[in-house]
Amino acid sequence: MASISITETVLRDGNQSFMATRMPLKAFEPILSTMDEAGYSSIECWGGATFDSCLRYLNEDPWERLNIIRSHMPNSKLQMLLRGRNLLGYQPYPEETIRSFIRCCVKNGIDIIRIFDALNDIENITAAVDETIRQGAHASGTICYTISPVHTLDNYVTLAKQMEALGVHSICIKDMAGILSPKQAFDLVSAVKQAVKLPVILHTHCTTGLAFMTYMKAVEAGVDGIDTAISSFSGGSSQPATETLVYALEELGIHTGINQSLLKKINEHFTSVRQNAISDGELDPIVLTTDTNALLYQIPGGMLSNLIAQLKAQHAEHRFYEVLEEVPKVRKDLGYPPLVTPLSQMVGAQAVTNILTGRRYHIIGKEICSYVNGTYGTAPGPIDETLKNLVQEKQQVSNIPSETPKSLSAAEKVLGDLAEKEEDVLSYLSFPQTAFSFLENRKKQKEHCSPYVITRLSE
Repeated sequence: MASISITETVLRDGNQSFMATRMPLKAFEPILSTMDEAGYSSIECWGGATFDSCLRYLNEDPWERLNIIRSHMPNSKLQMLLRGRNLLGYQPYPEETIRSFIRCCVKNGIDIIRIFDALNDIENITAAVDETIRQGAHASGTICYTISPVHTLDNYVTLAKQMEALGVHSICIKDMAGILSPKQAFDLVSAVKQAVKLPVILHTHCTTGLAFMTYMKAVEAGVDGIDTAISSFSGGSSQPATETLVYALEELGIHTGINQSLLKKINEHFTSVRQNAISDGELDPIVLTTDTNALLYQIPGGMLSNLIAQLKAQHAEHRFYEVLEEVPKVRKDLGYPPLVTPLSQMVGAQAVTNILTGRRYHIIGKEICSYVNGTYGTAPGPIDETLKNLVQEKQQVSNIPSETPKSLSAAEKVLGDLAEKEEDVLSYLSFPQTAFSFLENRKKQKEHCSPYVITRLSE
């Protein structure tokens, strides 16, 4: 009997796509033991934007969150998403930091690390793949799928071969914007399967309405695994529904290993979480719908929810569609980078700035300047010459020194007794100001609260 692996995304990408990763631990902790028994091949529960969101919005230690998830899910393969040299932050990090971070991920319970680079630059994932393998975890090399004049089927196949040569255990095709059509999926999965001797996994989103058809054609092509979200957190800018695909695949004689009766219990829990999030304004119903314009904008689910959050914060929600039209223009100027973190946030933020200021590139984000200068890797295509000149002019009049330590030892000195463990230092290196404030608050709580109260506050 044929089989296919199912990765459940509700704790990470479903959460990120619908709620900009604002789902607190207390919202899903009660259902973790049930999820552990459901038979998922893996559960994506960490990485991506969860790390930043825990520190910035939820007052949670992301490492403690991972430990708690692990304690409730002893039988499950826990999976995370890692941005190569950018780890879970928005800038490249030294190799020492990369290796320490991955070691701590595995130590705290991660089994599978899906590793990608926003530019599909193989050099940017080499150290992360190597350390993942050294730590005995599963390294899943990831191709960021996008459509542009400079991205071709042959290029993707070459990238898969390069990843196989690095020693990855599987290849994931990551379609973050939901723009992979059924035919393209069949052709791409077939080509990669022929080129490498590794399991091939497909990740997509329902944003454009293509995802269910795309998955079924990928299954025809021999894909080994797919990502799904429990139905209450599926559709829209998230993944296709777990229950629907399990039902359809089993009917076709393709075994998933999923206990369908437990899926019902899991969905009942997250239906309540979704309703509360809508009532509280944490989940905007716009992300629940299909938007075929995304075939043009190529905006991934997590980026979509974050754009909405950014515009709401500036009372500019009415300019949402202007920003959507600006995104592909900025992307073209930058040489067609795939819209995936951190590039999606950088392109999105620049598009918002261009629209709200009324003058394109009047203000240029420092990350965009770094990208233009090659800090993030090699751009897929040529960068607009006018933008290059503007960046050069901006840097000639700016002489702001870097304020953030880059090494572990330097960060330890800055934190002093705020750092109780290596993970605290890594949190600081990832998000300096946010983590410093979090660690300061944690220290104050411990000085003024009983241990019981501290525990409850952390929850």
